[in-house]
Amino acid sequence: MKNSLIFFLSFILLFFYNCSSTPNENPILEEETPEELYFPPINSNSWETKTIAELGWNESQLLPLLDFLEEKNTKSFMILHNGKIVVEAYMNGHTATDSWYWASAGKTLTSTLTGIAQDEGLLNINNKVSDYLGTGWTSAPLEKENLITCKHLLSMNSGLDDSLGESVEPQDLQYLADAGTRWAYDNVYVKLQDVIAKASNSTYDSYFNTKLKDRIGMSGLWTNLGDLRVYFSNTRSMARFGLLISANGKWNDTQIVSESFLNEATNASQNINEAYGYLWWLNGKSSYHLPQSQLEFPGELIPNAPQDMFAALGKNDQKIYVVPSKKLVVIRMGDVADEENFALSSFDNELWGEINNLIN
Repeated sequence: MKNSLIFFLSFILLFFYNCSSTPNENPILEEETPEELYFPPINSNSWETKTIAELGWNESQLLPLLDFLEEKNTKSFMILHNGKIVVEAYMNGHTATDSWYWASAGKTLTSTLTGIAQDEGLLNINNKVSDYLGTGWTSAPLEKENLITCKHLLSMNSGLDDSLGESVEPQDLQYLADAGTRWAYDNVYVKLQDVIAKASNSTYDSYFNTKLKDRIGMSGLWTNLGDLRVYFSNTRSMARFGLLISANGKWNDTQIVSESFLNEATNASQNINEAYGYLWWLNGKSSYHLPQSQLEFPGELIPNAPQDMFAALGKNDQKIYVVPSKKLVVIRMGDVADEENFALSSFDNELWGEINNLIN
């Protein structure tokens, strides 16, 4: 009887305790609303920012990162997170309004414009180049020239001899191997600019300005430097382009280039160099090739960088890194960090070591 009474009283107390508990004592955690991707205004220099503290990054590592960059001949550096500026720094006499060359990082501009032209039905990257430029644009035998598609130019596997310099005149574009059987980093990709001009019945620069540059608020211009066509702009313009790509080709609610094309562009475009898409370099692959080499190197392109990172890499360390998993776009412009290079360098891995100290 005593035990029954104790049990009954305990039940009564528990009942009243539960009834008196307020809902807030054991709240159900609600998921935070994801932050929308931010795009800076097109006709304005304003650009929203967020702090390192907001992101929970290691603030004590910012100064060492900036010191490292300055010592490595950097002129400008930016980190965007979800479109907003977290770090923006200018050094070694460079300012926010100064222009600098993209070098081969600008290849990705041509890749993107090729995608836009295909989206508009003006060309098909699987068509042969001679469909647009006519035959005789190379010195290769006709049956070999007709093997070369626009996709081969995007993928750097045209089979043309890459040892003859940067000229893309017919006499300097000679057959070496069948298209698709050999990967070689070469200036012949620039013939895509002629393809776009022909297909759009315009000039390449005019089509570029109308369909890409003006639509995302970039500044800058294409400049002929000998046999090379190089893009020059300020740092924020490079960041705008990186942001467009990180947003899967959209700018606000406008699809500038299709997501399906960018998916192809930022994945392996052929099976010879796994770390190369449509003029984009890809991290996280099991091996890679380098410019001016037929050697295959085992391992990832940039071991310190996130595996899903892809990049526009230009001579003497011009960089656009896009990291979808971390919502990051990273920009570096400047003089060569260490030794002259055509794209990848040891600086990439060193820089990502410093960035990791900040963001992890």
